[in-house]
Amino acid sequence: MRRWIVTSALLLSLVAAVPRARAEGNYAADAGIGTACVFVNLLYMPAKFVYATLGGITGGFAYLLTGLNYDVADRIWAPSLGGNYVVTPAHLRNQETLYFSGAVQEDQP
Repeated sequence: MRRWIVTSALLLSLVAAVPRARAEGNYAADAGIGTACVFVNLLYMPAKFVYATLGGITGGFAYLLTGLNYDVADRIWAPSLGGNYVVTPAHLRNQETLYFSGAVQEDQP
């Protein structure tokens, strides 16, 4: 009889604890997203760094070769140096948009 009471008490405490644990967060999904961010960033960050570096150098040459015309250089610098440099969990969950390139402002007539 005592074994039955102890078993019932343990079972009731487990049943009561399960909904509370689910409300606190899904640790397995968070760990998976974090791991995915690390592996995505292993490829994304070097590619973005190379793109930004080459864009910075190219924009510098364009600035010098056009007689210090900032508008020409800015059309190269804005896309290459703008955008996101790190992929975050919000990007992978599609809560934020990931921009590899920055926005170019259109000229007003």
